[in-house]
Amino acid sequence: MILVPLLGYDFINIFLNMSYPKGNSVFELNTSLQLTDFVNLLLEPINKSHHTYLTKLGLHEALVNAVKHGNKLDSSKIIKVRRFVTPNWLIWQIQDEGNGLKINKRKFNLPSNVDSINGRGLFIIHECFDDVRWSPRGNRVQLALRR
Repeated sequence: MILVPLLGYDFINIFLNMSYPKGNSVFELNTSLQLTDFVNLLLEPINKSHHTYLTKLGLHEALVNAVKHGNKLDSSKIIKVRRFVTPNWLIWQIQDEGNGLKINKRKFNLPSNVDSINGRGLFIIHECFDDVRWSPRGNRVQLALRR
């Protein structure tokens, strides 16, 4: 693996397999809500298409959830993202340092109160990806998109 420094970003480490972009990549991000450049980096292997906007939206929402709900905006904590590029799938695993989301909280329905300012994140994530899975602990979500 090689370390790629990105000056001016909040990334602390980016480890790329030598076969990048067809291999696996691991990214570590300081807890921050400044996510636009990071999301764009995660999207590099995607060909520009109508899927790009939805994928960007879903990744951004998953990262915001990890920062706000998982790491509780604690800048000393890290968000780790693993990206896998296969011939048939693009997969991102987003892991925070929090206690995890309990199984009964992993619902992805819209809130019953349409005026609610919360409760849409998991619904958005599920609409943006072909497959969404959680680690048993609930502090890592895997998002997969068919190519």
